[in-house]
This record gives sequence, C-alpha cells and structure tokens, in this order.
Amino acid sequence: MSNRIDTVLFDLDGTLIDTNELIISSFLHTLENYYPGRYQRSDMLPFMGPTLQETFEAINPKGYREMMDMYRTFNKANHDLLVTEFEGVTETVAALKEEGFKLGIVTTKLSDVVMMGLNLTGLNRYFEVIVALDHVQKPKPDPEPVQKALQALASRPETAIMVGDNHHDILAGKNAGTLTAGVAWSLKGREHLAAYQPDYILEKMPDLLPVLGV
Repeated sequence: MSNRIDTVLFDLDGTLIDTNELIISSFLHTLENYYPGRYQRSDMLPFMGPTLQETFEAINPKGYREMMDMYRTFNKANHDLLVTEFEGVTETVAALKEEGFKLGIVTTKLSDVVMMGLNLTGLNRYFEVIVALDHVQKPKPDPEPVQKALQALASRPETAIMVGDNHHDILAGKNAGTLTAGVAWSLKGREHLAAYQPDYILEKMPDLLPVLGV
C-alpha cells in the first residue's frame, strides 16, 4: 500500500508549525477586548480548527468582522515572536522532497499569513502548492481544499495522504478519498483524533517516512 502514495498534503498550524501559543494569545487578546473577564485559556481549545468566521460569528453575529480584524492584526504583529516548527518537520519534508513526492499545504489560514509561517521556518522551498482559506468556497472538512490541491498537483486521491492535527483535516481527507494521518502532538489530544479513525497516527513527524516507504 505505502509504495503507491506519491502525494502528501499537510495542514499547517499545529501540524508543521507550532502556532498554538500565537493562536491562543490572539483569541485571548480579541475576546478580552470585547468581553472582559469572560474567557480563559482553557476556553480556547474549541476555537482551534474552525475558521475565524465560524468561531467569531457564533460569539458575536453582528460584530464578528471587527473581531476577525482585531485577531488578524494582533496575530500578524506577534507572528515571528511566537511561531516555531515542530521537531523533525524539516528533515521529514526535505526527505520526501528528495524522494520525489509531490507536496502541498491545505490550510484554513489566509495565504498571506501562511507565507509568513513558511518563510519564517524555511519550509516554503518544499511545497509546490498551497491551498489557503482565500482560495476556496468551502473550507475543511469539506473536500474542496483537498481536491483543489490534488488537481493542482495532477494527483489522484487514491495516491495521496492528508496529514493534520485536527478532525477537520481527517474528515477533509476522508471526504476527498485520500488516506489520512493524524499527529499525536495535536493540542486536542491523540484520543480526539483517534476517534475520527485516521489511517495512521504519527507520534512524531519522521514516523511518516516508513509509512510512505522512505
């Protein structure tokens, strides 16, 4: 089975790069401004994964756009201070590139912030295709972003795997017909991802290499 995979699609936040502290800080900054004292760090977990609009519209149906603007302003201003890559990511991605795998990013972030993260970590050189929130009508878990990446890479779902830290990633891959891998370092926990039955769970990123026969 592993030998037939030729395409690897990765989520970005929480999968390749550790943006957890940046995301939590951005949410807390915004929510504290609008609803002082109402939200704590422990309340942030459900907000990790959905789009900003989904999260803020549920909280503030009339003022969600202003909240999104405040979040993004803070997020960009603090990005380079708080973002790092996860252990083993560069060596794994570099090895896959060296072996000729087609590599893409499928994320619910806007493309300008995606490029900030990839440029900061030096990962930008490895990916042929990036499908961000501003490239699609329907974000993950809808299959559209995965399908768009596969189309751009001239790949078929049955020869691809989607790797992510959230159930949105696993479901998007399943909905598009790819194999799926969850990462055990997900902030939501290994058990949360396992409940969505990915084909693989990676304890660390280099675990992906033997899965793909590298």
